[in-house]
Amino acid sequence: MTNPYRNIPSVNALVDSPRIVEWTNRLSRSFVVEVARQFLDDCRRQVADNGNGIADFAMDEFASRLIDRLEASQRPPLNSVINATGIIIHTGLGRSPLADEVVEVMADVARGYAPVELNMSSGQRGKRADVVKQLLRDVTGAESGTAVNNNAAAMLLVLSALAKEREVIVSRGELIEIGGSFRLPDVMQSGGAILREVGTTNKTRLSDYANAINDNTALIMKVHSSNYRIEGFTEAAAISDLAELAHHHDIPLIDDVGSGALVDFEQYGLADEPNVRSSIAAGSDLVLFSGDKLLGGPQAGIIVGKRELVDRVEKDPMMRALRLDKMMLAGLAATLQLHRDAELATERVPVLKMLTTPLPALKVRADDLVDKLRDADGVSDCACIETTAYMGGGTVPTQGVPSLAVSLKTSSVSVDDAAARLRGGNPGVVVRVHEDALVIDLRTVAIEQDEQLAEAIRLAVV
Repeated sequence: MTNPYRNIPSVNALVDSPRIVEWTNRLSRSFVVEVARQFLDDCRRQVADNGNGIADFAMDEFASRLIDRLEASQRPPLNSVINATGIIIHTGLGRSPLADEVVEVMADVARGYAPVELNMSSGQRGKRADVVKQLLRDVTGAESGTAVNNNAAAMLLVLSALAKEREVIVSRGELIEIGGSFRLPDVMQSGGAILREVGTTNKTRLSDYANAINDNTALIMKVHSSNYRIEGFTEAAAISDLAELAHHHDIPLIDDVGSGALVDFEQYGLADEPNVRSSIAAGSDLVLFSGDKLLGGPQAGIIVGKRELVDRVEKDPMMRALRLDKMMLAGLAATLQLHRDAELATERVPVLKMLTTPLPALKVRADDLVDKLRDADGVSDCACIETTAYMGGGTVPTQGVPSLAVSLKTSSVSVDDAAARLRGGNPGVVVRVHEDALVIDLRTVAIEQDEQLAEAIRLAVV
């Protein structure tokens, strides 16, 4: 019996083969040798697992497979993909895409230097948060504002600055855990605060908060339930009532609204999403929210509210560890500039543009995609269907937006294999699989990606 391992070439023999020598001239020989070594180790494991699976390979086949690995090694680990899932703020796909103007500003500061902490008028050292402070005042109506690297960090910083070793009153029904094992009680403990739970899971009255106040109370905190809902027999205290209670006892009220809505989303059919400006107007002393959800900007945790409290937060030693870099600051500032004009934001911020795209416009694009794919090799059925898109990202999880999609059935490969091929393409495409069909929701696909999407699907289904 022939030893199957004998067919596997040595590292030097493979690297010195004519097709691979081209790669050693393009890349360093040491790098190609290391990739080849890992590849041949995998080949030996394959033989151990599958017997003679590669016993018949010629040198050219080994070279072809090594070239595939070398090509893959040169692609950036993080590439843009086409999101055809219908989930607008897709956490697994980086949440909100950015407006073109925002990308241009971030690229500009990334290429060189930027006055992150330099006052260009006076030539003196400036404060990093000053880049966005006035813009945050403009779009929220708050006295002041600052930003750190995400909303969990914003909460951690506020607790560290305002409630260390003191009690924070929170409704039991708002002690959330969301993506990435983010647990509010754990964050509070990390911030040095003492959790004081009040009420029950489904009902927390104003009197529950009032009865919990004592000499060691530092804050009253309200937290948006994010990606879950309690329905039916429920009761919660209004922000305005909590503000009146807190201020009567000279205690700050903190409202973590999560997603950062700056517009009224009820006009788009999405109710119950807390609004930052409304919370400030109702009396919240600080409002916390994300930059990369409904705001449609880069990842950030934003803190707006009373000037004295924002100043105290910015002086906390933890602020330096959680601060934004120049690119995120530039991107956040450019996004906030768009939000100074609600109409402009709707036109230019991608998450808002996706949400507000009318169905007739989606129908034209869906019908065009069907026409391009209906007779393609490997397609057995293709049709435009009604579906539902969702905001995602911990936002209004039970409420959908009417959308249109292309439902496509395959004949040459399974739909699961086709979906895997789409994900592995260049660009990658992420779709839904439902009832043995690929579902391609056009609401989350930018119109300029339509041609790429059609070509990617044609290649994936043959």
